Amino acid sequence: MQDQTVTVIGEALIDLVPGDSPLEFTATPGGSPYNVAIGLARLGQDTTLMARLADNAFGRILRGRAVAEGIDLSASAQAEEPTTLAVVSLDTEGQAAYDFYFDGTADWQWTAEETRHAPASTTVLHFGSIASWTSPGAAHVIELARRMRARGDVLVSYDPNIRPSLLADREHARRMVERGIRNAHVAKASAEDLGWLYPGQPWEEVAQHWLQLGAVLVLITAGANGAHAFTATGPPLYRPAPEVKVADTVGAGDSFTAGLLASLIRRQWQAPERLAQCTAEELSAVLDDAITVSAITCERTGASPPTLAELAELAPTAWADGRPAGQA
Repeated sequence: MQDQTVTVIGEALIDLVPGDSPLEFTATPGGSPYNVAIGLARLGQDTTLMARLADNAFGRILRGRAVAEGIDLSASAQAEEPTTLAVVSLDTEGQAAYDFYFDGTADWQWTAEETRHAPASTTVLHFGSIASWTSPGAAHVIELARRMRARGDVLVSYDPNIRPSLLADREHARRMVERGIRNAHVAKASAEDLGWLYPGQPWEEVAQHWLQLGAVLVLITAGANGAHAFTATGPPLYRPAPEVKVADTVGAGDSFTAGLLASLIRRQWQAPERLAQCTAEELSAVLDDAITVSAITCERTGASPPTLAELAELAPTAWADGRPAGQA
């Protein structure tokens, strides 16, 4: 079989997670694209992370964790700028909020030369989050997505991962997000993302708009209320989430994305033309896989998605023998 690589591009930052006292924080590797890459690698995918990693203590933490997870960093850039920091706060239900220290940091300084290092073996590209809508580097991230989609044999996945505190202008934010949608086959967003981007507008209308912009599959996650899928060829789909004891929601959406892409790849449905032909039954199965991965992550502290071996043990009906149900 031809070599296949899942390439993820975007921010790799440090989450400062609160400890047992108000003055205690733990430095934890994070960032939505970074978390997606970790999730994919744990699910057995050959994963390349394209991140701008600083040559400082935090940058070395990020590199070390990625290498330990088996992620290829050969297409990452060594940055002169410092590492981005996100201070995490959790409410009584484990919902995470973030305060960012990101002015002039490494993640937003992509150049055209740096994005040219994307592996030629890429068959799935995931991009999104802050790096996809923060200048000056966002234009180069989008251009990479455009090039990959234009190849015709690469599935392009996008998650805007909205952070309202960094997007004061909602109209500008919509333009940036819709620019990403135009260059993606799969568009995933949370209910909170849509509520901020399109206040008062029904999800179905937003999904149809994104499909018209060029997405093949639109996914809307609603936490404990499950996930919805929309395509241009069939009725909307809804899949419930299992009841779990939530430790926190850090990385839950990223784990959903990793589970979704890994399920498509392992079922050999990741080719853009094949995805467009997926039946409602097939899409339902893929959503169930993604929800399972996300739910397990929510039961753990921090962004710690399950491995393929853990899924085979914890959710055998979804990932029997280390493979999603239905995989030959």
